[in-house]
Amino acid sequence: MSFLPDRALDHLRDVTEVPDFSDTRYQLEEEIGRGGMGVVYGAWDTQLERRVALKVMDAGYVINQEAKLLAQLEHPGIAPVYDAGTLPDGRVYYAMRLIQGCRLDEFLRHEPALPARLRLFEKICEAVAFAHNRGVIHCDLKPQNIMVGEFGEVFVVDWGVARAVDAAPLPTAGTPQYMAPEQSSPGRPLDARADIFALGRILRDLMTNPIPRPLAAIARKASAEDPADRFADVQQLAADVGRFLDGLAVMAYRDTVPERLARFWRQNQVLLLLLGTYLAVKLLLYFLAPALK
Repeated sequence: MSFLPDRALDHLRDVTEVPDFSDTRYQLEEEIGRGGMGVVYGAWDTQLERRVALKVMDAGYVINQEAKLLAQLEHPGIAPVYDAGTLPDGRVYYAMRLIQGCRLDEFLRHEPALPARLRLFEKICEAVAFAHNRGVIHCDLKPQNIMVGEFGEVFVVDWGVARAVDAAPLPTAGTPQYMAPEQSSPGRPLDARADIFALGRILRDLMTNPIPRPLAAIARKASAEDPADRFADVQQLAADVGRFLDGLAVMAYRDTVPERLARFWRQNQVLLLLLGTYLAVKLLLYFLAPALK
């Protein structure tokens, strides 16, 4: 039985949880987010005089694998790591770019246009493909782990459960709705296709009604149950989305004859109209020629 009121207990818990940065160059400000493995704070870097994001890992993370992986991924779509260290209580932290913007799921509520959403998706694919090229799998891609900046920049964040492709199998980690089936099998090796599954689920979230059948087919192929049935890499997935945006046939979907004719019309509309006009004039002159003699 506790002799303290709930409000006092909550305050005590908050005070003891707040990390001690008094011996560092950072002045802690507000809490801006929580993940499965730590808390992210806004902070002021007194040395370089700029705001940064400080991620403090939960107790027990002696080696900050996330910071080490991120330090290897220098890409415009992945927030850079500035600094890393250990607090007096043993918790590990690292400082990174503070992203001004909103999460993808929040951004989508204010962006109804499908083409704009898909262009954003292409940027997400670029960052993930870069990480894969460096041998790193994110393992927890979802709209909440993608930030959209004030000027349309896209950042893939929260690499807390990321791992190297050749790393030993890890316990199940990820978000069920976006987690590939093979991630729920303890000890089963993972490769880049686990992230492709999540990207397929994210692509499904981006769709607006009426959902185009080719685009739905791309999402289904990306998030197929069997990894062998998915796109071989993120570049293939992004290329198929790009073909859809350009009005071309996509790999994941076999067009019907009416759809092929409709696409041919869209792609050659000006030429077909000119040709039709030319033929109409020729016919008109043919029938009027006897009367003009």
